[in-house]
Amino acid sequence: MDHLASARFVIETEIEGMRRMAGLLDGRFVEAIEILRRTLEQRGKVVVIGVGKSGNIGQKIAATLNSTGATAVVLDSQNALHGDLGLLSDGDAVLALSYSGETRELLDLMPFIKRFEVKVISMTGKPGSTLSRLSEVTLDTSVEREACPLNLAPTSSSTAMLAMGDALAMVLLEARGFTNEDFARFHPGGSLGRALLTRVSDIMRSDQALPTVGEEADVFAALDTMNRARAGACLILDAKGGLAGIFTHGDFARSFRVDPLLGEKPVVSLMTRRPITVRSDALAVEVLRTLGQNRVDDIVVLDVDGKPVGLIDSQDLARLKIV
Repeated sequence: MDHLASARFVIETEIEGMRRMAGLLDGRFVEAIEILRRTLEQRGKVVVIGVGKSGNIGQKIAATLNSTGATAVVLDSQNALHGDLGLLSDGDAVLALSYSGETRELLDLMPFIKRFEVKVISMTGKPGSTLSRLSEVTLDTSVEREACPLNLAPTSSSTAMLAMGDALAMVLLEARGFTNEDFARFHPGGSLGRALLTRVSDIMRSDQALPTVGEEADVFAALDTMNRARAGACLILDAKGGLAGIFTHGDFARSFRVDPLLGEKPVVSLMTRRPITVRSDALAVEVLRTLGQNRVDDIVVLDVDGKPVGLIDSQDLARLKIV
């Protein structure tokens, strides 16, 4: 038995299933987004219902919706018939998950759900099923085959349902104008939370800790300033206090290999004239993104008027547990 070949078959089968589902997307998806958007605007919530593997996928979809500010709860279909239906209110939207669309526990619950003024969005692989007929909108998550070698265990179908849930959550996020700041409110813990809640002005080197020299300075002066500030870079300022460039230890090391006597040379001859910058009122997460995109260790911080007011050293991020 070739285990790697079997694993690749599973993954490729699931990928093919999601590709097929993407091709089936149509106006019904847009209608589902509008239902969810209006529900949330009117202070309603998304109630997710599923049984078995679909229930597990529903848990994840609800968690993703909550993390992006879309209030969602999971309703256990069995417990709903014994009091938990109190989770449901007029004005809510119901997201019902069943690949067959004929799951008995879910269908037994539908007449009671229909007594409320709610919109039902179903995710099913059988658009002609009973669940689909009881729904305002049906999202087709059908796949040609499961990744299970017996074509039995829910694999491709559950992955397709999960991907559809992610698509709903992310498009809904965009439709609602959800921002980085909004995201930060729901992720206060860990390094991600710190990066999202912390602003650049909170972590930058500024005032006496900010190494700066004028354009007339030589390399020795710039290095001395950097050493005293224990920084890996130095800002070069023009006569008006504007940013002329940045000089780093890396610039020095690369030039020293070529010219060991460069200490008395003007620092402007070695500086980077258009360094990477970030606004002081930006979130620290933007610094992480900028560092990753540009592969630099130091970022210049500018105020709202474009004046240099600080420096971000990538080593500071680790010290502050931002990464």
